[in-house]
Amino acid sequence: MAKKQYAFYPGCSSQSGASAANFVPSLELVNEKLGIQFNEIPDWNCCGASIGYGEGGELPRLVLNARNLALAEQHLPGQDMVSGCPACWLATRETAERLHEFDSLLAETNEALKEAGLNLKGTVKARHMVEVLIEDVGFDAMKAPVVKPLDTLKIAGYVGCQTNRPFGIAGESFENPQYLDKIIETIGAEPATKYEQKVTCCGGALAFSEPEKAQKQIRDIVESAYDQGADLIVTPCQLCQANVEIYQSEINKKHGTKLNLPVVYYSQLMTVAYGGSAKQAGLGGQLIRAEKLEKIAG
Repeated sequence: MAKKQYAFYPGCSSQSGASAANFVPSLELVNEKLGIQFNEIPDWNCCGASIGYGEGGELPRLVLNARNLALAEQHLPGQDMVSGCPACWLATRETAERLHEFDSLLAETNEALKEAGLNLKGTVKARHMVEVLIEDVGFDAMKAPVVKPLDTLKIAGYVGCQTNRPFGIAGESFENPQYLDKIIETIGAEPATKYEQKVTCCGGALAFSEPEKAQKQIRDIVESAYDQGADLIVTPCQLCQANVEIYQSEINKKHGTKLNLPVVYYSQLMTVAYGGSAKQAGLGGQLIRAEKLEKIAG
C-alpha cells in the first residue's frame, strides 16, 4: 500500500541537542506502522515562535513562515505541510490563513520572498501531526498496530493551550478536548478523565520572565495529575513537555514538595505500544525517567 506523503516541518526544538530532540525519532516507528511518510522541507527556517510577535512587526513574522510554505510548494507539490510542534503549527497556519484572506498582504510577502527566489501561491495546507493522526489515519487504524497495550498505566492527557487555542482540533471542545484521552484509550492505557488541568497554559516563555507565575501553573498541572492517580503526563507540545518536566525540581526546592512525575509525548506512548524499544521511543531523553513505560518497552 502506498504511504501517505507529507511535507514535514521539524521545527527548531526537535533538532539534535535541542529540548525536544527525542520527539522526531519517536515518530519514526509510528509513521512506519501507520503508512505515513514525512518528506522534510529542504532548507526550512525557524517559524519565529513567540519571539516573532515581539518588536519585529507582522510582515517579517509572516515572511518567515511564508518562506517555509513556498519551499514546500516548490519542492513537495501537493503535500500538506505537517508540524509536530504546536508553536510552529500556529505560526504557519496563521500565516497561511492571513495571506489567503488579504491579497495585499500576500503581495507584500511575495515581494520579500522574491529576494530568496521564491513565490508563494498559497496552495499548501498547514496541519499539526495530531490532525493527521485523527483525520487521515483514524482511531481504529491507530489501534491496529498495538502489540503491547499500556493497560497498566493511568495517564493524564495534558493538551495545553497551543493545539487548543485559537484554532483547536476540528470538532473538539475548547474547554475539554477529548482527542488525547482517545489516543490514550486507543493504545490500551487508562485516561485520567477527570484531570482538571488539561488545557491550562504551562506558562510558556513566562518560565524565564515570570518564573513564580509559571511555576505556580506547572505545580497545579502536576499536582492535579497526581490527584487523579496518574503514572505520567502525556502532551502534544514540546514547550509544555519541557516546562512541566524541567521545573518540577525547582518547585520542589522552593516549596518542599516531592514532584517527580514523568512527562512524555503521545508519540512515545504509541511507539512503545507498537512494540518499539525505549531507545526508539526516545525515553533516554527524559529528565524524569518514565520507568513504568520503560519497563513495558523492555
